[in-house]
Amino acid sequence: QVQLVESGGGLVQPGGSLRLSCAASGFMFSMYGMAWYRQVPGKQREWVATITRGSSTNYADFVKGRFTISRDNAKKAVYLQMNSLKSEDAAVYFCKAEIGFQGVWGNGTLVTVSL
Repeated sequence: QVQLVESGGGLVQPGGSLRLSCAASGFMFSMYGMAWYRQVPGKQREWVATITRGSSTNYADFVKGRFTISRDNAKKAVYLQMNSLKSEDAAVYFCKAEIGFQGVWGNGTLVTVSL
């Protein structure tokens, strides 16, 4: 059974940092690209970053220079290091495995950015 479990969300002050983790199971993790998305209630889910199976990375313009996506194939995990957080970064962050046409999603982890 393919499963993705995100963790690491929480409350952080503007300018602060968080590291999100996504633990994968049930598939050959090293063979697939992975991505992070985020969603604010009432808005569409938006793409944040992607890491290919070869560890090439790509970022949405609004996080370039602040967020870093990485993966550890031995641990079957993908990470999102978020620095210099802004209030507009507050959202539920989702991990996605690029499997098949629709991919596989985790349930998300909430990031709140507030004083």
